[in-house]
Amino acid sequence: MLPIAKGETTIQQMMERRSIRRYQERPIPEEKLQDILIAATWAPSAHNRQPWRFAVVRLPETKQMLAKAMGDRLRQDLSVDGLPSRVIEADVNRSYQRITGAPTLILVCLSLVDMDEYPDPRRRENERIMAVQSTAMAGQNLLLAAHSLGLAACWMCAPLFCPDTVRQTLDLPVDWLPQGLVSVGYAAEEKVKSRRPLESCIRFVD
Repeated sequence: MLPIAKGETTIQQMMERRSIRRYQERPIPEEKLQDILIAATWAPSAHNRQPWRFAVVRLPETKQMLAKAMGDRLRQDLSVDGLPSRVIEADVNRSYQRITGAPTLILVCLSLVDMDEYPDPRRRENERIMAVQSTAMAGQNLLLAAHSLGLAACWMCAPLFCPDTVRQTLDLPVDWLPQGLVSVGYAAEEKVKSRRPLESCIRFVD
């Protein structure tokens, strides 16, 4: 039996989950952190290769170092875009606060080391996409597990724009390719969201 804390991931819980960016200062109990990581690793994956990798960041100084490195890269990119400095600094500061304001960060990465290899670009790219899809499903498991355990979380795509910066800052293996940064903690805000009508995105072709 897996050591997962009690609590079912129901359709209702999926509909209740929100992306939360403000957290209380309460630390996450070790047991709950382990549970959401275990849940992430039980996602389906292509060929059952389980390409996901997770880097857990909890020390304030590490979060600050990561936030600064990512902020510096963001500033460079936005400067090339020609945005006003006040807009750039506001965006950089917002990113810094989101990264450093969470009790725990989980960097979701993928590795291609166990995926199949092909001689042609088309199949290589398809294999890479399968690894991306598998890792994304692990991320969804992680988010739903956190919600079911009374925690809040938010998936941030920012590492996609500076993967080398993130990997080098956290001293991760070269095959760990950052995909998303998940902030986790106890919510300090509430959000209400809606969805477009189901018929706008469904087509029955039977």
